[in-house]
Amino acid sequence: MSDPALPSIVLDLLAASELIVGIFDEQDVLRFANTAFENAYHLRPDGHSTWLDLMRNNHAHQRGTVVGAEDFETWFAATKSRRGKLPFRAFESDLHDGRWIWMTETLLGNGWMLCVASDITSFHQDGRALRQAYDQALRTAQTDALTGLSNRTHIVRQADQLIAQGRPFALALLDLDHFKRINDLYGHSAGDEVIRNFARHLQASIRREDGAGRVGGEEFTLLLSGCGREQSEAIVSRLFARVREARPLANAPGQGYTASAGLVLHQPGESATQLYNRADHALYRAKDAGRDQWAWAAAS
Repeated sequence: MSDPALPSIVLDLLAASELIVGIFDEQDVLRFANTAFENAYHLRPDGHSTWLDLMRNNHAHQRGTVVGAEDFETWFAATKSRRGKLPFRAFESDLHDGRWIWMTETLLGNGWMLCVASDITSFHQDGRALRQAYDQALRTAQTDALTGLSNRTHIVRQADQLIAQGRPFALALLDLDHFKRINDLYGHSAGDEVIRNFARHLQASIRREDGAGRVGGEEFTLLLSGCGREQSEAIVSRLFARVREARPLANAPGQGYTASAGLVLHQPGESATQLYNRADHALYRAKDAGRDQWAWAAAS
């Protein structure tokens, strides 16, 4: 039997440690941070500040994690596509104060995450450039360059992982309505801006454990882990509401856009290809019904 005093002792030990330690809940709200974490990332637990708040604030003030990319939103989308998708993840990171750290993320089944980093600045750095080049190549291979979301290969791999783990999930296949009309009226650069705008709303509407990817052109995929029909509809409805209000084009402030979706619940024994085919048929039904709506796929 475990000692009932152990949880408080563990927190005291983490608080006293020189390791950088933070604990985030299932909503990615910072719930615990020791002094080393607060000094590194300039954030104390206040009951509502999230990992996204931490990253945005640090980037704005050039402190915390060094963001090498010129476009923060694209970098953030790519980073979020990997955060919270595996039970354990480890990677190197640079801090603006000159330190080089080894960060680990440990994820529980309930969504809580323990982040622990150690200062490895003084370690022998042979091979570091090679490791960084490998990590960058891996990120590039997994990321859609325009939006920073997962690309087709990466989002399908995430679906395969959920299937292999036997976890229930829903998939939404989304497509921007009348997108060709925007390209024809305002040019392809405007079309790219609309796609980036949709990607930002997509990520703002989902949870950390969900996956989001651009699978080609104006088509996107959502993987909704552990979701049934009601929760899936709530997430897609929230996304559509945000999109209907969006006016992403500075040169055409009255131009909005909408999207349609095909939704499907994964069935036991169903492959990712079969799942996508059912979602695709549902998407066509949503389009045929007038667009700016979703349709559920029929059972196979």
